[in-house]
Amino acid sequence: MEHKGTCLLETDRLYLGRFTMKDVHAVYENWAKDPHVTKFLSWPAHVDPDLTRQILLEWIESYLKPDFYQWSITLKDCPENPIGTISAVKIDEELGSISIGYCLGSAWWNRGIMTETLSAIISFFFEQVGANRIEACHDTENPASGKVMQKCRMRYEGTLRQGGKNNRGIVDLAVYSILAEEYATL
Repeated sequence: MEHKGTCLLETDRLYLGRFTMKDVHAVYENWAKDPHVTKFLSWPAHVDPDLTRQILLEWIESYLKPDFYQWSITLKDCPENPIGTISAVKIDEELGSISIGYCLGSAWWNRGIMTETLSAIISFFFEQVGANRIEACHDTENPASGKVMQKCRMRYEGTLRQGGKNNRGIVDLAVYSILAEEYATL
């Protein structure tokens, strides 16, 4: 793979870019403090903006690494207001495999935003980075996340029984993936 780092990407409705320290308030208010958003995630809702600030600082420092991918999701009509994030949570160089994680503020759910975002990230990793496999998983009690993966032409591979831990405890994980050869024929 030829890593490019967190590049600015654009879709019909969205900008996917790097976070800045100006984003602390929006990240905290739009999703990080919301236990409804973090229910199926592995990190707890932020109790104050100081934690959000610390995490953003770590991400911003990590942008120097070419294999670090952490995008802010913003609507084109309001680019100064991040509404979610998508990232490469695990990269396996030997397999050419990238695992994706994402979250979106609940005020923007059910609008196709995450499907548009994930689709753009899949294209980026296959076309620009040269990935062989892109995968994602979700808590089986969160089927909406699986629908996003399906709409992005990812295939269901199976369920890892008690294969993950999130804010609900130990959970079953549904695994989806798409291969470069499949992407090329779609």
